Amino acid sequence: MRRLTSGSLALLLLLVPLIRGQEVNGDDGRPTCRRCDLHHCCNCSHSGFTRVPMVTDQALRLDLSFNNITNMTKDDLMGHSRLRALDLHANGLAEIHPSAFDSLWSLEELDLSDNQLTVLNPKWLKNLAILENLNLLNNPYSRLGSPSMFFGLVRLRRLMFGGPALKELRRTDVFGVTELEDLTVHANNLASYDSGTLGDIWPLGRVTLRLHGPFLTNVALAAAVLADVSYPETPIVLEDLHLIGNQSVLPFRESAKKRIRSLSFRNFSVSDATFVDFLMALNGDPLSYLHVEDVTLTGEGRWEKANKTDYKSIDEFFLRNAVVVDVYKFVSFLQLGFLLYYPRKVSVINCGVFVMPCETSKLLVNLQYLDLSDNLLTDLTTAESLCHGAPTLKELRVLNISGNPLKSLSMISHLVTNLLKLTHLDISRTLYSSMPSSCSWPSTLKYLNISRAKLTATTSCLPRSLEVLDLSYNNLKGFSLDLPLLRELYLSGNKFLGLPAGQPFPNLQTLTMQFNTLNMFGLSDLQSFRRLENLQAGYNKFICTCDFVNFLQSQLKQNGNVKLTDRKDGYVCDSPLHLQGELVSQARLSVEVCHRVLFVSVSCGAALLVGLLLCVLLWRLHVFWYLKMTWAWLKAKRSSQKQRRATADSEALLSFDAFVSYSERDAGWVESFLIPELEEPSEDGSSSTSSSRPLSLCLHKRDFLPGHTIMDNIMSAIERSRRTVFVLSENFVQSDWCRYELDFSHFWLFEAGGDTAILILLEPLSKDDVPKRFCKLRKLMSSTTYLEWPQEEERRPEFWRSLRNALKGDND
Repeated sequence: MRRLTSGSLALLLLLVPLIRGQEVNGDDGRPTCRRCDLHHCCNCSHSGFTRVPMVTDQALRLDLSFNNITNMTKDDLMGHSRLRALDLHANGLAEIHPSAFDSLWSLEELDLSDNQLTVLNPKWLKNLAILENLNLLNNPYSRLGSPSMFFGLVRLRRLMFGGPALKELRRTDVFGVTELEDLTVHANNLASYDSGTLGDIWPLGRVTLRLHGPFLTNVALAAAVLADVSYPETPIVLEDLHLIGNQSVLPFRESAKKRIRSLSFRNFSVSDATFVDFLMALNGDPLSYLHVEDVTLTGEGRWEKANKTDYKSIDEFFLRNAVVVDVYKFVSFLQLGFLLYYPRKVSVINCGVFVMPCETSKLLVNLQYLDLSDNLLTDLTTAESLCHGAPTLKELRVLNISGNPLKSLSMISHLVTNLLKLTHLDISRTLYSSMPSSCSWPSTLKYLNISRAKLTATTSCLPRSLEVLDLSYNNLKGFSLDLPLLRELYLSGNKFLGLPAGQPFPNLQTLTMQFNTLNMFGLSDLQSFRRLENLQAGYNKFICTCDFVNFLQSQLKQNGNVKLTDRKDGYVCDSPLHLQGELVSQARLSVEVCHRVLFVSVSCGAALLVGLLLCVLLWRLHVFWYLKMTWAWLKAKRSSQKQRRATADSEALLSFDAFVSYSERDAGWVESFLIPELEEPSEDGSSSTSSSRPLSLCLHKRDFLPGHTIMDNIMSAIERSRRTVFVLSENFVQSDWCRYELDFSHFWLFEAGGDTAILILLEPLSKDDVPKRFCKLRKLMSSTTYLEWPQEEERRPEFWRSLRNALKGDND
């Protein structure tokens, strides 16, 4: 293998950023990022940058996350005084110059999370007086440092710090932080904490804590932290918590003393005995919101001691994604039913619930919201949970049992009939495949969700009181029920070929039809809806006709009463083939396609006009005459060829010395002068002017064969004569039959040559008097000597002598 030279290596290093989609500035080698939108938001993430790239100084937001920037100099962000948000998340950033952020006077958001910062320098933030959001999570620093790096950040409202390496928090670490809307502290391995460190922050909004280690090994530290952030108005979220034994719940006694009202657990592991201890620790506390998510429960389900606690203040109970270890040993949750007696809102989601006993339901006298979605309820167990349609749950307004294996829509309609305050019902993601012809529903029902089922048709089972109906992702092909109060209709993911008629929905304002098989829709479809304002119809198989493209492009520009509220790139042509895959907003169709009738009319009109002009031109050039005569000539010639084949010698067909073509009005001259002179011998056995033999002339009066067409006779006469004599006069030019004889003779001139025609002018006649289509004859009159009938008697012998000489055959 050839070794790289130093020049080749330098070129390769220069091309590396170009291969990764970067541009290199020739001045100092810094890359350039040009991915900025019209709002001056620059997304330079996932680009492989090793240095802060150059961007426009007009940038307002700069995302440099997921690059390889390990070092920041004081000049990297120079000139970005307008920058409001800077994201350096996940770069491996290990070193930042103390003055790196000095020019960012307008910065409001700074994200330095998931880097390699081992030491936090207070000088970084000294000029960021209006900073509102700061994220320092998951860096390997063990302490925040002193003096406080937050001093002077009077507008700071969201602060996130900590990580696996955080070991201590001193009271001076957060000096300067006076109030926060959101505080997040990751301190799973916290070993030292000064009481009151977080207690000076007030008012304090939402607090999220990770104190896995302290709850297991240093309960006092965990209690101190909880005590500093516990306020009645402050929601507390505890993540990555594992409670084992009575000692691990002692920190909550401090929170109970502060009378906290909102407590949430995420990624929570607890035993049944420890959870009972937790309930006893908060006994009597005015807790109104209890949220538990992603919980792993161990034990056998022994809750007897918990029955002595008082949780009448709970207004909302939320439990999602609960997993019971050794479920076969677990008794039940029934003894915890007292937690549900008083809340107005209860959610038990994806917890494997297959029934809620009717006796428990009867005790839920305050319940207004019940969510049992993504569980194991069947039609029978749902009937038990709702007391078989008895008028329990009298205050219930919202019921969500979606994601359960329910099959009978008529049963659920029966079960909720007596829920006289029910307004919202979610039975989506079930196994409904059909709908009964009629159903009974509470008259208060306004919102119904039956999406992602298997319905193939709808019936009048649906209540007329509905204002919002979701039938998305079924197998529906049509929908035409009368729902006079309906305001929102969701029909995405079905098999509709067109928009439903709007007349049954006089109050409909929002319609979604995405992911169907719509081919097109038009203004008339939208006008059938009286009050429709918002339409989503993207991601369908559109046939891009001219009318549809013009209409939709106008709608996408919001030119109309109905607004298309989904993305423009969802409207894509499926056909015709040459537009397949093209956005409707960018489709362009030709005039030929869009105005076919007009195009055909104009094209036919233009073709007709051209045809007329061509006909006039052909007529002026006598093309029609040439065609007609060519056809007649070919027919006559074919007939002649048949006669020749019947005769061994073609010369035998030459029966006449000349065929005489003349006008009937000139017959007197022919009979009085021409015939006697050329055919009749004199009394002494010779002609009147010469001793030559008499000539045989072909005259139409006597020599045309009866039973044949005149044209065939004319053609035959010309072919059987050695010469053709034209007796030209004004009468000749005006005679139709003479014109035929001229026509056929004209063609014969082309085949036999120019010396077969003899012209006799009875009266003065110029070539201009001959029709222009007889070009050969006119040329003969110009180039060939013709005989002119003399009026003087003494010149006539010379005329006849010249004529006889012209009529002599080759043998003569």
